[in-house]
Amino acid sequence: MAAPVTPAARAEDSEAALNAALADVPELARLLEVDPYLKPYAVDFQRRYKQFSQILNSIGENEGGIDKFSRGYESFGVHRCADGGLYCKEWAPGAEGVFLTGDFNGWNPFSYPYKKLDYGKWELYIPPKQNKSVLVPHGSKLKVVITSKSGETLYRISPWAKYVVREGANVNYDWLHWDPEHSYEFKHSRPKKPRSLRIYESHVGISSHEGKVASYKHFTCNVLPRIKDLGYNCIQLMAIMEHAYYASFGYQITSFFAASSRYGTPEELKELVDTAHSMGIIVLLDVVHSHASKNSADGLNMFDGTDSCYFHSGPRGTHDLWDSRLFAYSSWEVLRFLLSNIRWWLEEYRFDGFRFDGVTSMLYHHHGMGQGFSGDYSEYFGLQVDEDALTYLMLANHLVHMLCPDSITIAEDVSGMPALCAPISQGGGGFDYRLAMAIPDKWIQLLKEFKDEDWNMGDIVYTLTNRRYLEKCIAYAESHDQALVGDKTVAFWLMDAEMYTNMSVLTPFTPVIDRGIQLHKMIRLITHGLGGEGYLNFMGNEFGHPEWLDFPRKGNNESYHYARRQFHLTDDDLLRYKFLNNFDRDMNRLEERYGWLSAPQAYVSEKHEGNKIIAFERAGLLFIFNFHPSKSYTDYRVGTALPGTFKIVLDSDAAEYGGHQRLDHSTDFFSEAFEHNGRPYSLLVYIPSRVALILQNVDLPN
Repeated sequence: MAAPVTPAARAEDSEAALNAALADVPELARLLEVDPYLKPYAVDFQRRYKQFSQILNSIGENEGGIDKFSRGYESFGVHRCADGGLYCKEWAPGAEGVFLTGDFNGWNPFSYPYKKLDYGKWELYIPPKQNKSVLVPHGSKLKVVITSKSGETLYRISPWAKYVVREGANVNYDWLHWDPEHSYEFKHSRPKKPRSLRIYESHVGISSHEGKVASYKHFTCNVLPRIKDLGYNCIQLMAIMEHAYYASFGYQITSFFAASSRYGTPEELKELVDTAHSMGIIVLLDVVHSHASKNSADGLNMFDGTDSCYFHSGPRGTHDLWDSRLFAYSSWEVLRFLLSNIRWWLEEYRFDGFRFDGVTSMLYHHHGMGQGFSGDYSEYFGLQVDEDALTYLMLANHLVHMLCPDSITIAEDVSGMPALCAPISQGGGGFDYRLAMAIPDKWIQLLKEFKDEDWNMGDIVYTLTNRRYLEKCIAYAESHDQALVGDKTVAFWLMDAEMYTNMSVLTPFTPVIDRGIQLHKMIRLITHGLGGEGYLNFMGNEFGHPEWLDFPRKGNNESYHYARRQFHLTDDDLLRYKFLNNFDRDMNRLEERYGWLSAPQAYVSEKHEGNKIIAFERAGLLFIFNFHPSKSYTDYRVGTALPGTFKIVLDSDAAEYGGHQRLDHSTDFFSEAFEHNGRPYSLLVYIPSRVALILQNVDLPN
């Protein structure tokens, strides 16, 4: 019988394991210094980092490095050769035979067979015509024909297809060979990485006020100038990767290398990105590598006639809630496909980074379903974590930052996994930012469940500041999720039906509209100022768009009425939407000037429950919020770190923002050496009800 392990021996083993982990992970010591509570999980970080390193080294040994490995699109798919011939390559490990057919050969399914290679790859070379004319003209239709082991003949779109379209009343998409004589030539270099990130979350198709699918051209000409004027320096483009079902909001991808044709051509998307760059705006792609559409006729599913290929076979390969397929991230060719896809969007379209969708689903075998995520560290380690998927994300972040050091990656993770936004060298995931997904939930909860006088100031501050040290967050009051049918935007929770009848400046304020306009501004500013190291807004929500978002579908008789954004409402001087638009613009422009998003986290000096006052300092500015629905305060003492003369630089009560003009902006506020709320100096300020203020110490250099 073995002797029992003594506590001393157990401690010695634990210390040895920690030292081994510190030896294997270059900067793990820094991560554990920042968060000592992660020490018991050092071996998990060690295992993850070693798996990442082993795969990266294996790619180097077998493929000549990740730079070469991530260029899969240069050989896979269909390519015109210099001699006028055609080179074609596919990965179809479950296929019995592979053929190319299309307009070019009169749709003969078997006249051009691929040759079988090792590891499930197939290739085909078609020599040029004798007159050297193009064998497969630009815009002609193609299909890959798969003969399965069960004897079926399947017509498929290549997973590497660069352009697919749906014509007329067709149910499925067609693959068009994209090989234009003149490709778009980029005129502008990428802007430098912004000091502070102010993101305008956008969807091209809904960017018009008309009931139709808007185009890349429309967005370039009409929406980009608005984004620039509003002071955003980053656009996050949704629903660009081709998706057969418009109402999926772009989250059921069918062709990963194809820019959605419903908005226009690939060249027009390139022009959109290039034009944004000319304005100093960077562009992020909403990349969906967490799952794929179940479509087989025009998607990846069953490409080679089996339920595996790019996905896990059996139940593990299906997401029960999303009814979609799940990638096998441990597969060599799946890694090639996904990493090449990342590189394609960076290099072909010059995107400046990515917002990775569905990261929580990727990170865990349970996909986050039925999980509360209390914050207990044991939830983030162990067998529930899909470390193959996590390793893929580390590889993707490594590649992105290797190719474009100024690129930005954002994780949509609701779980709060520690170190997801820590450097890979520390054993982290390598993301630059994560979305602060608890913030919009808190605002909706307050608006739905509590009277204004019952709002808890401490609870608001806790939600806005509860984030991991040195892991940057994108704060937002609402995103596209809240705009969708079945939910309500902040503006709609505040003003509801009165938005349709009482937004004219020719009519007096009603209590509902007055409350709605004032709180809409306050919620946005406190989220912007306190909630993170970046800020995000979904298009139209900045001015309180009066309708929800609902894509054409059977349930609404295929209507486009709610699949639009009515930007023209802000241009109407007789409507109050302009006030919210003005405030959003000036809030962003003030951040550009002072850079609070890139400054250290705020010092909160007051969160007074009775008075409903929140006060904090960040980037040398003093932010003051009075959430009380009726009480104004004369000579209210607010603490500050430094002596000086303070002036108002932003006032939500100003006339141009639909306020009541209760403050004199020429007033100087003098701080005195009077300690208050833990600050050595303080000043007396008049704070009207439902007002947000930013004061600047004018004695300090800007």
